[in-house]
Amino acid sequence: MINRSTDKVMVPTIVVVSILVPVAVLILMYLPERYDVLGGSFKNFPLFHAVLNFFTALFLITGYYAMKKKELIWHRNLMISAFFLSAVFLVSYVISKISNEPVPYGGEGILKYIYFFILITHILLSAIIVPLVLFTMYRGLTGEVEKHRKIARYTYPIWLYVAVTGVLVYLFMAPYY
Repeated sequence: MINRSTDKVMVPTIVVVSILVPVAVLILMYLPERYDVLGGSFKNFPLFHAVLNFFTALFLITGYYAMKKKELIWHRNLMISAFFLSAVFLVSYVISKISNEPVPYGGEGILKYIYFFILITHILLSAIIVPLVLFTMYRGLTGEVEKHRKIARYTYPIWLYVAVTGVLVYLFMAPYY
């Protein structure tokens, strides 16, 4: 079982990270100037992000299936892999936002409304998924199975939605990159 003193450190840390990540992304999105981070072109980042989101979704679905089959080591490893891909996504997304001007969506008609619905829900849920994933991972890795299960019921569908809609956003935007 978890040591309560660990909770006293980890819970506030998770809360602080959960606030700082979305705030940092927002600030970076509205930078008045772009910077050539790492000295390279990052025009292919949208495709890279879509691939990361696709594999995150795949790991989430497979991890859920492994949990249902009581393959708990596989479940843990797949969920850690999904977390790792999400972390790589976040870092590369931030670099991309610092390095590249935003690309506007050029679609019209009903597709425009579908795109913006997907994009807005994706962005809003992306902000709340950070603490959900961090708490779910923390509770699972510390063996607090009941707390893990309770939060995972909410985390899983939201995280999967964010990953899948990340791919959809790319598909909608691909003609405009």
